Amino acid sequence: MNKVFLFISMCFIWVYAIAEEPQRSSDTNLFGHVVDKSTNEHLAFINVVIKGSTIGATTDATGHYYLKNLPEGEFTIVVQSIGYRTVEKRVTLARGKSVELNFEIEEDRIAIDGVVVSANRSETTRRLAPSLVNVLDANVFSNTNSLTLAQGLNFQPGVRVENNCQNCGLTQVRINGLDGPYTQILIDSRPVFSALSGVYGLEQLPANMIERVEVMRGGGSALFGSSAIAGTINIITKEPNRNSGELVHAITSIGGSGSFDNNTSLNASLVTDNRKIGLYVFGQNRHRSAYDHDGDGYTETPMLKNQTVGFRSYIKTTDYSKVTVEYHHLEEFRRGGNKLDVPPHEADITEQVQHSVDGGSVKFDIFSNDYKHKLNVFVSAMNTSRGSYYGTGKDPNAYGKTTDLTALAGTQYSYDFDRFLFMPSQLMTGIEYNSDHLEDEMLGYERHTNQKVRIGSLFLQNEWKNKMWSILIGGRLDKHNLIDKVVFSPRANLRFNPTEDINIRVSYSSGFRAPQAFDEDLHIAAVGGEVALIRRSEDLKEEKSHSLSTSVDIYRRFGGVQVNFLAEGFYTKLKDVFVLEDIGQDQQGNLIKERRNGSGAQVMGVTLEGKAVLTSWLSLQAGFTFQNSKYDKPEKWSEDETIPASKKMFRTPDKYGYFTSTITPFNRFTAFLSGTYTGSMLVQHLAGYIPKDESMKTSGFFDMTLKLAYGFPLYRESKLEVSAGVQNLFDAYQSDFDKGADRDATYIYGPSFPRSYFGGVKISF
Repeated sequence: MNKVFLFISMCFIWVYAIAEEPQRSSDTNLFGHVVDKSTNEHLAFINVVIKGSTIGATTDATGHYYLKNLPEGEFTIVVQSIGYRTVEKRVTLARGKSVELNFEIEEDRIAIDGVVVSANRSETTRRLAPSLVNVLDANVFSNTNSLTLAQGLNFQPGVRVENNCQNCGLTQVRINGLDGPYTQILIDSRPVFSALSGVYGLEQLPANMIERVEVMRGGGSALFGSSAIAGTINIITKEPNRNSGELVHAITSIGGSGSFDNNTSLNASLVTDNRKIGLYVFGQNRHRSAYDHDGDGYTETPMLKNQTVGFRSYIKTTDYSKVTVEYHHLEEFRRGGNKLDVPPHEADITEQVQHSVDGGSVKFDIFSNDYKHKLNVFVSAMNTSRGSYYGTGKDPNAYGKTTDLTALAGTQYSYDFDRFLFMPSQLMTGIEYNSDHLEDEMLGYERHTNQKVRIGSLFLQNEWKNKMWSILIGGRLDKHNLIDKVVFSPRANLRFNPTEDINIRVSYSSGFRAPQAFDEDLHIAAVGGEVALIRRSEDLKEEKSHSLSTSVDIYRRFGGVQVNFLAEGFYTKLKDVFVLEDIGQDQQGNLIKERRNGSGAQVMGVTLEGKAVLTSWLSLQAGFTFQNSKYDKPEKWSEDETIPASKKMFRTPDKYGYFTSTITPFNRFTAFLSGTYTGSMLVQHLAGYIPKDESMKTSGFFDMTLKLAYGFPLYRESKLEVSAGVQNLFDAYQSDFDKGADRDATYIYGPSFPRSYFGGVKISF
């Protein structure tokens, strides 16, 4: 850890040492101001950039900007900021002349012109993206009291995060009802989130490292990898934009008890005056006490200690090229079960894991001065080391060690045609090589996994596009070392805008999952006083998918009222679907679940989402999903022959949704109301505490959070915000937990916490 802090300190010194590099002397300047179109108020911290270059500035506290010593020629100036519609103007710059260019921009709290990259691996606005992309920004994390990625993802349509273990707090994200491994998780558009990272990674990534999260449901995201069957979650890390900083502390009393969740985070952004170099650093320290809800001495929520530190930096090497570097380091310790104050092997039930994670990337972007040619070269890697203890009955041999190194390298090139056949288009191609080496050893259970995955990929697509139409056709070739043949995954997207404010989209893609270890395989659960292990069938073969979706996205303005309504239908067909079946016990008496190929499955449904900015002080957003997830034939899941097979997929409710609202009745005071609803679903309840395996149908539950915040102005642009609130206001919490050493720790559903109380302080400068 000391090396990490030393490295970051050197980065600070390096930034300022070269901040005053020599400038070109063209004496060609551009200046002006940016004001709100409706109020005529000057706007601070608005980005003003020359399109197709690395040249840009941010308006100062008075709403003015100044760009000096610019190249000569005709350029497009782009003004953009979160919460405002993007505006572009053409300008001609000549040597020795200064030009004034002023802008009026219109508030856009629905963010229809927000920039996304997940639709086609290239920056585009949400309005013109060929695929539907939803964005979760930093405001949502703050407003909903979400400290980690796992908490924030609940506030997206068609997305649900669930807790799968009382002992260790294993979480997984479901998109359109499909299990976590069906979702491709990316960091800055790179698939370095490995199987081991996926076990606890959603809860390990702090909110203060995230600029935004782009969620693309369905297989239209296959360009990022053919395993993106349910969809893609693209975590875009924060990039330095202006000199600023933030210190936040939050505390939560879990269940109103003496178990607390303490979280402290710090981040700072530094940018040189010429904006050639920027550095964003972040850190988080979290300590959560274990929580025992029913008083049986066994945890429902594990104890957690987490420290994260990292940075993202850029260097604009020329007006048309840029190097970006990102790095983060994470240390985490978590433990659940009972007798947490004694060594793991002296307790009756213990699940304990200690992680050390190092991840990072280097990216080089270069483009021509007419912005038609774009080349991107990248290298990303993540190394995870885990020490663990998964044991029952005071077993001294249940210690284990796991390492997982994932590396990715590749390049991507695109060219913009003024006209190709019948319309302007963008041609994109690229190659990638992905390597993953997983070693997992649990000597006490005679389990040793040494998995080496090598994937070589080639992708090609062409998107014909204008403001009314987008026609995208492409495909991806993957050679996976665990599959004999090359797999081709096609993709097709159609966007039609009959008017500027109506988007109609249709998407199709295919994908596959290779017969390899997934995050769930690396977790050992305690069931009935014994451990449950997952093994793969010797004849397990790849699972294939076909996905189709269609959507209508409508934006309207009624005076000062902004409204957005979305309706999306989705259908996914799975062939040779992976299923888990209890097959008995091994020689040591451990419960064995085998991953094998089932007959097939299909998931279909409809997602509805609405957003409304009714006044300057009231905004609402809500989404709801109706779906049906089932196997083609009933699948056996228990070794007990009296237990019927299930055609319905477990842990997939037929309906679920979310809502958020922001109310600012007067200056400096804001109330945030948010919540999630999960309908009834089938869950497995394994024998131990109960006499035999059962398939249980849960009741629905509604988890609502109220947060109140008040801001105090400090010196200049600095301010202090104090907040407090209640999480799970109606105490919709599971009431039928198993108890004692014989419990099924995987029999857990519903909100992560009962009614809890939180408070926080934030200083921004």
